[in-house]
This record gives sequence, structure tokens and C-alpha cells, in this order.
Amino acid sequence: MVVLIVTADFTNDRMTLTLSDGRWLSVPLHYFPRLQRASPLQLADFELSPRGIHWNALNEDLSLQGLLAEQSLASAGLLHV
Repeated sequence: MVVLIVTADFTNDRMTLTLSDGRWLSVPLHYFPRLQRASPLQLADFELSPRGIHWNALNEDLSLQGLLAEQSLASAGLLHV
């Protein structure tokens, strides 16, 4: 089964992604300095693709595969940021 990002929402300090299989992933923006420094308008100007999420104006690309791998490491206590 291919899992895709369905929606992306932002607060002052977090990015929350809803996935096509019903899961959601919430990540602190400080993991991504370009996103942390971005304005709310810049954060909202993204494109979803089968591979992940892209901000053209910020020159930032995040792969869903990479985000899920980081989340797995953090859940296992192997990633501390």
C-alpha cells in the first residue's frame, strides 16, 4: 500500500501531516531551520507529491519516507534532537 501525505497543517512550532492510511505525523519545526524561520504565508505555500512535501520559495523538500524513518528512530529512543 502506498502511503501519501493528504494534508499539512502548521502552528508556530509544529508541522502536522495527515497520511492517507489515517495516521498523522507531528514534527517540531526546529528540526528544519528553513521552515522554522518561514512566515505563516511561506509555510502555507507548499506542494504535496507522492514522495513528500515541497516549498519552492523556501527551497525545501521533505520526503515522507525520511520523516517516517526519523519518527521511528525517535519512538525507539534512538533519535534525540
